[in-house]
Amino acid sequence: MSHPNLVALATITRREVTRILRIWAQTLVPPAITMTLYFLIFGNLIGSRIGDMGGYTYMDFIVPGLVMMAVIQNSYGNISSSFFGAKFGRHIEEMLVSPMPNWVILGGYVAGAVLRGLLVGIIVLGIAMLFTRVRLPHPFITLATVLLGATIFSLAGFINAVFAKKFDDVAIVPTFILTPLTYLGGVFYSVDLLPQWASTMTHANPIFYMVNAFRYGLLNDSDVSMTLAFGLMLGFVVVFSAFGLWLLKRGVGLRS
Repeated sequence: MSHPNLVALATITRREVTRILRIWAQTLVPPAITMTLYFLIFGNLIGSRIGDMGGYTYMDFIVPGLVMMAVIQNSYGNISSSFFGAKFGRHIEEMLVSPMPNWVILGGYVAGAVLRGLLVGIIVLGIAMLFTRVRLPHPFITLATVLLGATIFSLAGFINAVFAKKFDDVAIVPTFILTPLTYLGGVFYSVDLLPQWASTMTHANPIFYMVNAFRYGLLNDSDVSMTLAFGLMLGFVVVFSAFGLWLLKRGVGLRS
């Protein structure tokens, strides 16, 4: 890793972070408002009627899932819109013909998206503290899950942006794939409540493992093995990274 590459990586990351902070009313405020409504409606109003879930109050149970949901959606949304904007504005071509290696371009955009995911996650966790007592029995697992989850969906957002031909294409995956997977990933319910066929389908959902890993970090309780959860997350990072680098190398959807 040469010094110029470090400078290039830091420059792309700084530009992404500056963009996030400059339009904070669009990048940080909406998820805070949305999650506050979730806590109020699901946690307080509906949760008081549901009672306990998995041995915890319903509010405590949904906190990890809502935090991960916010991290995933914002990491994905940040890079898909930012990279597609760069592609649409044609200045991504300048990066591709520059001496920067492809991993620097990919790493800079992913780092910016992961940082937005972390910022939103911290904000949502802070909001959760207004409604319940948040514990942290496994801080390393909690942080590692957020970083890996944000990285996976940043890379997925990058792949979406590469193949997108118009702005509508950027919204298709979050609407028809990401949102259903998130809602069916054990955010609002325990997998123990499901019939066998639904439980099997839930176990095929990668977001289910991320939510449970984060729930273990906060509540010391999970429906899945941490070894399996982290193995899957690391596997997704490797596969998506390799695919993203291959797309940049081939110039798929980038070079006219």
